[in-house]
Amino acid sequence: MEKSTKYCLSFQLILVAFFTYGQSLNCNVFRLEGDSIKFKACEKAIETVYNKRLYQFDQRFHDGLSEAIKIDPNFDYPYKEQSVSYLKSGDFVSWKKLIDKSVELNPKGNLGYRAWCRYQFFRDYKGAIADIEALEKIYPTGYLGHSVNGDYELHIAKALCHSAIGEKEKAISLIENQLSKKEHNVGLYDYYQLGVTYFETGKHEKALENFEKQSKVYDFAENIYFKSKVSKIRNKDYLDLKNLALKSYDEGKTMLEGYTHHFNKVYRKQIAEL
Repeated sequence: MEKSTKYCLSFQLILVAFFTYGQSLNCNVFRLEGDSIKFKACEKAIETVYNKRLYQFDQRFHDGLSEAIKIDPNFDYPYKEQSVSYLKSGDFVSWKKLIDKSVELNPKGNLGYRAWCRYQFFRDYKGAIADIEALEKIYPTGYLGHSVNGDYELHIAKALCHSAIGEKEKAISLIENQLSKKEHNVGLYDYYQLGVTYFETGKHEKALENFEKQSKVYDFAENIYFKSKVSKIRNKDYLDLKNLALKSYDEGKTMLEGYTHHFNKVYRKQIAEL
């Protein structure tokens, strides 16, 4: 009985470690598996990444991650972390080489990240779709994960990619399907993106329906702007909405992104010229 309890507790610890690794890297998962090499590589990588004295462009940062790779060349995490600094510095060739290696070693953990980077930084919409579809084969049902900035579940991100390459009906179908799932947590801009896509296909009533839903989640200048566009098309008074959109824009209630511009972002000049 005592032996059985011991094994049961060990198994529970492994499950906890795996869950933690899925949220933020926990080196103990490798020690529990008996993989002392990967455990050492993990500790070196974590020591480097979370060292507040090391800037991502510091040579010592790269040296630390290179040492982790040398300890275990089959460990994906240091490749990915190194790739981030190259992405930020604009060395996209080095970024791709490293992130591709990371995906090769751990597609489950890295396909979603590479897909979002392809979408956000390179406008490689077809490449992003391919990565998300590869992830869907691994997880055929349920949650795929979120974009790096947390704004979109990856099924929604895939829909935005289809919209960007002109496949509007496909995008609508994907977003509607995702929003219909009980387990889906509605994102900050989900209804807005669906509304804009409906608007672009000439379905103004469906567009307005989704802009109104968006207002209940988070109302912002771009969403109000599109509501005013619908009103103008329907020959209704739209100036109050236009002025509210301008006021919201000036107050900073807009689609915000730290590194790039959101898909279907609207600027003040566009609102003013409506």
